[in-house]
Amino acid sequence: MLQGSVESSGPRFNPLVVVELASDTKEEAIAWLLSRIRDPQQNGGAELLVEQLGPGVEDQGKENPNMFLVGATYQRLLSGAEEVGLFKEYNDGSMRGFTCANKNNFTNFKGDGDGFLSQAECQYIIKHELDTLRAKDETHVPGHTQAKLYPGKSIIRRLQSKGILVQIFPLHEQEELKRLSFSWYKRVKLSLQPLDDIRHYYGEGQALYFGFLEYFTFALVPMALIGVPYYLFDWEDYDKYVVFAVFNLIWCTVILELWKRFSASLAYNWGTLSRKKAFEEPRPGFHGVLGFNPVTGREEPLYPNTKRQLRIYLVSLPFVLLCLYLSLYVMMIYFQMEGWALSVYDEDPTFWTGILLFIPSIIYAVVIEIMNLIYRYAAEFLTEWENHRLESSYQNHLVLKVLVFNFVNCFASLFYIAFAMQDMVLLRQSLATLLITSQILNQFMEAFLPYWLQRRRNKKMIRKMQKRRTLEDKELPLAEQVRLEADMSTYLGTFDDYLELFLLFGYVSLFSCVYPLAAVLVVLNNITEVYSDAFKMCRVFKRPFSDPAANIGVWQLAFEAMSVIAVVTNCALIGMSPQVKAYFPESETQLILWTVAIEHGLLAFKFILTYLIPDVPKHIQIKLARLEFESLEALKKKKMLETSELSKVVQ
Repeated sequence: MLQGSVESSGPRFNPLVVVELASDTKEEAIAWLLSRIRDPQQNGGAELLVEQLGPGVEDQGKENPNMFLVGATYQRLLSGAEEVGLFKEYNDGSMRGFTCANKNNFTNFKGDGDGFLSQAECQYIIKHELDTLRAKDETHVPGHTQAKLYPGKSIIRRLQSKGILVQIFPLHEQEELKRLSFSWYKRVKLSLQPLDDIRHYYGEGQALYFGFLEYFTFALVPMALIGVPYYLFDWEDYDKYVVFAVFNLIWCTVILELWKRFSASLAYNWGTLSRKKAFEEPRPGFHGVLGFNPVTGREEPLYPNTKRQLRIYLVSLPFVLLCLYLSLYVMMIYFQMEGWALSVYDEDPTFWTGILLFIPSIIYAVVIEIMNLIYRYAAEFLTEWENHRLESSYQNHLVLKVLVFNFVNCFASLFYIAFAMQDMVLLRQSLATLLITSQILNQFMEAFLPYWLQRRRNKKMIRKMQKRRTLEDKELPLAEQVRLEADMSTYLGTFDDYLELFLLFGYVSLFSCVYPLAAVLVVLNNITEVYSDAFKMCRVFKRPFSDPAANIGVWQLAFEAMSVIAVVTNCALIGMSPQVKAYFPESETQLILWTVAIEHGLLAFKFILTYLIPDVPKHIQIKLARLEFESLEALKKKKMLETSELSKVVQ
């Protein structure tokens, strides 16, 4: 699997996960943690294999010696697959929860099951087993009296929160990564992404993001094809953008509903659609007064919900409102700059003053990106300070904060131009500038800058790698591979990627009727995004742990909320067209009432359409219902058998 498998004191194993402890970790703490990892499950251990990493190519004085490789026997991985509720393909073609007792009835299970689980699944199982290591009667980490332990609480999470555990990450499999890289981004091709291969290597969460990116790109193609001829003709004819606005309304509803069906099909084929959600442990950073959890009965830190709500409403909410005010203040400065540039052009209409007209929009677009970045760090700090117990709660509050600010920061100027100034020429110019500038900055910040920083950071080791390969014609030794990957940037998840797509979806669904080339620009951006995102996943970041997701989560709601706003926006744009106004020459109130009535009607149509299109395809509903029926029948038979055996014992 990996070059240079480690020969341990026990069975030979393939290292799958790296655990790095702080360089000043006490010897007794290391010995205690390693014993807990190796101990049998019945003794409260994880029953995994672990070895210390050997020296690398760097000066050993500079290296952290506390790096450990973790693996497992295949039988342990199979029992772990049952514990985490992994779904695999059954012999009848359905997806069922894996059980060791029934293992021979699963497709592709041969012999001892070697190769049955993907490497990503094995790494996910090991991470799960490490996370579920719980403190027993220890009051603190040996050698670290400040790191208190609570009975029944996760050891790994406690070590993370106290800074004793620096990082834990899964290792790349070099040959498989090369194959994936070649089929994914190393050759330009007009074909679909290898979603099954991506899921096999990175897990379902990552594959769903790339599936959504690909789906969104294809969904934009009809709008892009219609938009090009629209753009090439006279745009003072508002009848054309009325038609395009109506098309927008239908498009943004239909594609989101069809995506839910498509993602459900993917999730079913990958075995995550009907998988039960695991019980959530508290976040590593969660703190509070020691008490008893009424659900688990374990002793753990507790934090009053009232105190958290006070922090949210008395600190976080005012801060977000202040940031929104600052965003609007910057927007007004932009309009002042725009007015100044226009006055200069009116006085001396030359080529250079014509170029000057675009400068305020470019500066404003750059400022927007900088403000979004600064606010993101502030939002993370605030959400951390609110002290949410669960990771899901933390993510929901963070997403809400970031989405509200990004929406106002990116779209407020466009709404002001469209409905206050009613200047369609300036709206087209601003939309185009914001869209193009943000795309260029995002591509630079997301892929090229991290890659450049990574190359600088690892320049010395890369030189030694290349020299060694040239002279010896050998693969990179395991110790060097591990230390190189440990120094790579950590992938922080799909949050920023979905946020970028959310904003692009907003540009297209809200105002593309005024600037039809928006869809074309987003399609071009998404094509490059596929390659840049694939490149950074394979070359820039550490390999992330698999995330067994069944859908895109809270982002589905975010996109649907944007589609509702799009209905209101497009109806307002239609109501502003001269052709529509001509029907109400004497009464503007009637125009507003008719526009609001039509907008309500379209919203009603949208929600009816949402109801009529099932989220899960019919054939998958039937398969899920059949599995549920079979499990209920099996449960009845088991109870009847137990009852008959009990009656025999009584007789």
